[in-house]
Amino acid sequence: MEGTTTKPLLHTLKVSRRTGVNRVFAVVYTCAIFALLYHHALTILHSTTLVSFFISLSIFISDVLLGFMWSTTQSFRMRPIYRREFPENLHKVTTEKDFPAVDIFICTADPYKEPPINVVNTALSVMAYDYPPEKLSVYVSDDGGSELTLFAFMEAAKFASHWLPFCRENKIIERCPDAYFRSNYSKCSDTHEKIKMMYESMKIRVEKVVEKGKVGDEYITGEQERQAFNKWRKEGEGFTRQHHPTVIQVLLEIGRDKDIKGHSMPNLIYVSREKSKLSPHNFKAGALNVLLRVSGIMTNAPIILSLDCDMYSNDPQTPHRVLCYFFSNPAARPNLGYVQFPQRFHGLNNDDIYASEFKYLFQINPVGMDGLQGTSFVGTGCFFSRRVFFGGPSSFVTPEIPELCPDHVVDKPLQAQQILSLAHHVAGCNYEHQTSWGFKMGFRYGSLVEDYYTGYRLLCEGWNSVFCNPERPAFLGDVPITLNDALSQNKRWSVGLLEVAFSKYCPITFGARAMGPLMGHGFAHYAFWAIWSIPITIYAFLPQLALLNGITIFPKVSDPWFFLYVFLFLGAYGQDCLDFILAQGTLGRWWSDQRMWMIKGVSSYLFGLFEYVTKHLGIATQGFNVTSKVLDDEQSKRYDQGIFEFGVPSSMFVPLAMAAIINLVAFLVGLVEVFRGRNLEGLFLQMFLAGFVVLNCWPIYEAMVLRTDKGRMPTKTTTISTFLACLLYSAASLTL
Repeated sequence: MEGTTTKPLLHTLKVSRRTGVNRVFAVVYTCAIFALLYHHALTILHSTTLVSFFISLSIFISDVLLGFMWSTTQSFRMRPIYRREFPENLHKVTTEKDFPAVDIFICTADPYKEPPINVVNTALSVMAYDYPPEKLSVYVSDDGGSELTLFAFMEAAKFASHWLPFCRENKIIERCPDAYFRSNYSKCSDTHEKIKMMYESMKIRVEKVVEKGKVGDEYITGEQERQAFNKWRKEGEGFTRQHHPTVIQVLLEIGRDKDIKGHSMPNLIYVSREKSKLSPHNFKAGALNVLLRVSGIMTNAPIILSLDCDMYSNDPQTPHRVLCYFFSNPAARPNLGYVQFPQRFHGLNNDDIYASEFKYLFQINPVGMDGLQGTSFVGTGCFFSRRVFFGGPSSFVTPEIPELCPDHVVDKPLQAQQILSLAHHVAGCNYEHQTSWGFKMGFRYGSLVEDYYTGYRLLCEGWNSVFCNPERPAFLGDVPITLNDALSQNKRWSVGLLEVAFSKYCPITFGARAMGPLMGHGFAHYAFWAIWSIPITIYAFLPQLALLNGITIFPKVSDPWFFLYVFLFLGAYGQDCLDFILAQGTLGRWWSDQRMWMIKGVSSYLFGLFEYVTKHLGIATQGFNVTSKVLDDEQSKRYDQGIFEFGVPSSMFVPLAMAAIINLVAFLVGLVEVFRGRNLEGLFLQMFLAGFVVLNCWPIYEAMVLRTDKGRMPTKTTTISTFLACLLYSAASLTL
């Protein structure tokens, strides 16, 4: 076991008992796939008409892609490992004064889609860590350059002086104020109601300012605050989200600011990088690199935590778990670059209807990658060694100025003129011009999914990572509660992943050479996500249209090849379900997960692939959009009841509704033929496929016909989908 050479023990690992079975099944299933492809090849060669050739070739291509994507998932099953940490042993090997300092990065971009009070809750939850406050610095990146966000954090700084000692004295576990006050807490002390009233008062002030759209004079309580907001007043209408100067505001400073008990407060710094209409913005990766440089100038902590604005801390002991790996025997993990916690979510409905938990992405697959070289970076809940952003373990990339070196020691106060001037300089929109930032240093540019791409490149450079998944979730975040938001988020990811898949850093080629074939295939599974759309779309329409025209495309029930299809279907779905259940999932959530996989195949994956192609043809695309974190009461109620939310006229709903209509009609026609006594032995698999899709499409039928609430499928979308489905059937009838 790793870690056994260190006494006392800080962490252990064990290899999954299913490893051997997984490997044997992979061999058997691979043989079955090749047998199926051989059968398809024979069918193509013996095609007697152009139609049969087209159908056979389409099914062949679909099964090749399905087989390829299945093969990439096997990387996650070759050596899954499970880790356990012992943070209670930390005090036996070190003292708090030797704990490394931690810089915490929190990114937000739009105060209307990402409510500032939610960002404040995230920041307060990590400021209250069971960690020496003089070793914590929280940097808030506001890429929207909004005075509303700055005001919210000014209010948070005042509230923190009461909240932090309250948590410490009462040993509160849930240190996100909103989560704590919503929980079934018990009254801990006489100050409890006072703290709650202070929080509610802060929340009301912040929400009123956001509703008003500006910070009125009645909310400004001192000259220092007035000077801070003058940056917006001075620029007037010239201060916009896409064009504004750098704003760096120190709200709390270690040593200067004390809580009500006289203890030092952590650093709290608001940062909004300079933006110009002519300069590249590089979205979130650009904002993170600005934070990396600004924090390097101001505090330069050796450990960095990257956190989404809606992902609050759920365990104050989380940094101690991280130190169990960074303080463990250095010889065992000399190249440890980061420790990744899974994304976990609160507020999921019972069956997680949109599969927002992403159990495979955030919990199951990382266990398998951890057994190889390490898990990928998933954008939040990740503790980095600052050193990883400056080249590989044996190849250091020297930054432009010595103050940005990871071993630089900051010996001046945060608000010293020299520090602030240099911090503003490195946050400039043209600072990165003709530098290695985003390419050889820092978070990497080149993909909309900067988290996946950065983690991938770091591992290719020779770094290792650790997947830490404690029983109590370290972080909890929000989930989309409408289908359109869930699909839009997935489409954006698909586009960004394809940008990596078809670059010179393709995981199949570059990744396999740098990390080995298993890790390369593991990263390829995500990079090629969008090509799921090809086989899923073909299987959603072609067999059903053939069924409507009485054309057989699969083996008869009496044919020995029929049992190969049965094995492949049950084998894939059975293994998938088993992995899900063993990862503390439920059958209901597994059903939602596989249903959403099919839904994404004819919507977000398909549109992501289309957008990637059009983008590279030079056609304008939608670009980056922030997923809304604002909750509507009616939508929330329907989500809690497990009712799908359509509501808006989204183009992604059209192929989804078309597939639902075509499959329903095909299945009903097949049933009518059965009742008429026709022998459908040759069409059984097509009927089964249509019936399986119909079963998964029940929420769509409900939204199109049965519901009257605002979350139903828009009538316009239903009409267009029905017309296109009829058109597709007519075209297929003439062709087939």
